[in-house]
Amino acid sequence: MLKLTRVTSGFGAVGNLWFIILWSRSAEAEHVTPALHNQPLWSALLGGMLTGIGLYAFGAALNDLLDHHRDRALGTNRPIVDGSASLELAVCAVAGSLVLAILGSTFFGTGAVLLTLLLAVAILIFNALGKYVPGFGLVLLSVIYAGHMLIPNIWVRFLIPVLLVMTHAMLVLALAQTLGRKSPPMSRRAWAFAISGWTFSAFILLLLAWSRRGNEGLWPSTVPLSASVYPLIAVVLFIAFVLRRTKRHGTGPKLGERISRYGAIWPSFYGFGWLLGAGYTRSAIVMGSLTLIGLLVMTVLRELYALIDEPVGYRF
Repeated sequence: MLKLTRVTSGFGAVGNLWFIILWSRSAEAEHVTPALHNQPLWSALLGGMLTGIGLYAFGAALNDLLDHHRDRALGTNRPIVDGSASLELAVCAVAGSLVLAILGSTFFGTGAVLLTLLLAVAILIFNALGKYVPGFGLVLLSVIYAGHMLIPNIWVRFLIPVLLVMTHAMLVLALAQTLGRKSPPMSRRAWAFAISGWTFSAFILLLLAWSRRGNEGLWPSTVPLSASVYPLIAVVLFIAFVLRRTKRHGTGPKLGERISRYGAIWPSFYGFGWLLGAGYTRSAIVMGSLTLIGLLVMTVLRELYALIDEPVGYRF
C-alpha cells in the first residue's frame, strides 16, 4: 500500500495546505472562511493533512492502476507489475485515498469539498490523458497543484505563493520529463503549448488576486517585499540541487525520479520561507516543525518498505 500510494513523496502536498491554513490565520488582511476561523488550529491542520495525503495518494495509485499494462510492457518495477500489489489492492487504494481526501476537505466547508472533487476529476484526466501529451500535462498538473492549495481557504487574497508553487510544479515535471528521458519526449510544439498554458494560467491567477484585493494590490502592504527573500533562496537551492544531481548521475530515469521526489517535497520550504519572511514567526516555527516531523516520518516509512522488499540478513 505504501508503494502504491507513494505517501513518502506526498508531504509537499500537505505542506502547501498547511501554509495556506497558517497564512490565513496569521495575516490580518486575509479573508478567512468561517469554517477555517471557527475551529482549533490542530483540527484545521489535521484536515489539511488528510486532504493532502489523500489527493496525492489518489493520483499515485490511479497512475499505477491505469498504467499496469504499459508498465508490464516496459518492464518497470511498479508494485502491480512486480507482484507486490494486486489489482484489487490498487482499486481499494484509489477509492480509499479519495474518500480520505473528501473527508479531510469537510473540515473547510462545502466549497472545499466541491473543489476537492473537481481536482480529483482533473487528476483522473491527467493520468488517463495528460501525461501522454507532455505540453498539456505540464499545464494541467501545475493547475492541479495551484488548485489544491486553495482547498483550506478558497478566498485567500495573497496568491503570489500559489503562483510560485504552480510554476515550480510545471518546471519539476518538465525537468523530470527531459532530463529523465521519459517517453514521449518534449517537442517544440509541446514546449510552446506549455509556456502558453502557463502564461494564461498565471494571468487568470493574478486576475483573481486583483479581484480580491480590496484596498490592497497584488502585493498587500501588510506583507513586506523582503518576505520573498527566503522563498527565492529556496528556488536557488533547488536549482543547485538539480545541477549537482545532473552532474553526478547524468541524465536518465534515475535523475528524473530524484527530481520528481524532491521536487514534490520542496514547496514546504517555500511555505516556511513566506511565513518567516513576512514576520509570522510563530506560524513559521509551527510550519518548520511540522515539515521536519513529516519528512522524518516519510523517511522512516520509505526505509520501512525498503526493508520489507529486501530484509536484512546475515551471511555465514
